[in-house]
Amino acid sequence: MTKHIPPPGDGDGDRIIDEPLTEALSRRYLAYALSTITGRALPDVRDGMKPVHRRLMYAMRQLRLDPNTTAKKCARVVGDVIGKYHPHGDVAVYEALVRLAQDFAQRYPLVDGQGNFGNIDGDNAAAMRYTECKLTVAAQLLLDGIDEDAVDFRPTYDGEDEEPVVLPAGFPNLLANGSSGIAVGMATSIPPHNAAELIDACLVLLEDPNADTARLMQHVQGPDFPTGGVIVEPRESMLETYATGRGGIRVRALWEKEETGRGTYQIVVTEIPYQVK
Repeated sequence: MTKHIPPPGDGDGDRIIDEPLTEALSRRYLAYALSTITGRALPDVRDGMKPVHRRLMYAMRQLRLDPNTTAKKCARVVGDVIGKYHPHGDVAVYEALVRLAQDFAQRYPLVDGQGNFGNIDGDNAAAMRYTECKLTVAAQLLLDGIDEDAVDFRPTYDGEDEEPVVLPAGFPNLLANGSSGIAVGMATSIPPHNAAELIDACLVLLEDPNADTARLMQHVQGPDFPTGGVIVEPRESMLETYATGRGGIRVRALWEKEETGRGTYQIVVTEIPYQVK
């Protein structure tokens, strides 16, 4: 005869929880989703950064790679990031650094890259041992005040050091540079905008915290893509997109006809939709 062995506990069934399966699954799935969101997938609205980008900025600050200093090898930066703050692969961290330096990917690059950092055609950047980097003025604005108790710090993954929970962000990075990410059950795709227009909208909000989307969009005309292009989306559609957070922005390339002689010509694209190769 099979002997029934109760689960560990005090003998009163304290380890057995009677609850509907749907509730147990939904609660645990939500916890997993939130850990994914906060851990790597979606940017923090306060500084517009995912953890890997924030750690790159902080590591470069610790290395004193300010805009007016000499650049250092990207391999040094990546090594500090994965050794102290971000225990992941060096390839993924370097790719994140490269993107922060590409003027066709960032409206306001946060990394001043020296060397081959790829191009809009999709060619890869040179290896990290060849390229060098330092912070830009925009990145410095994100970090200003970090040594003055402007933000909270938390222990790093191994408990040997500390890292900022969020950057002070004296620059509207989330909307200025935009961001995208896919998490568990949700995603985001925010286009870049003109920083001067964003500041004007912020001034309106300071005067009237209840200002609606239509009033703010009198100052923020719409996305401002680093690769140019012409927005062909109707104004009403854009207003609905900004008001609801759902929708899209259609962009058209600009081109010129260039005569090549003997009755032939070629089409030269001068501005191209964002993230199109």
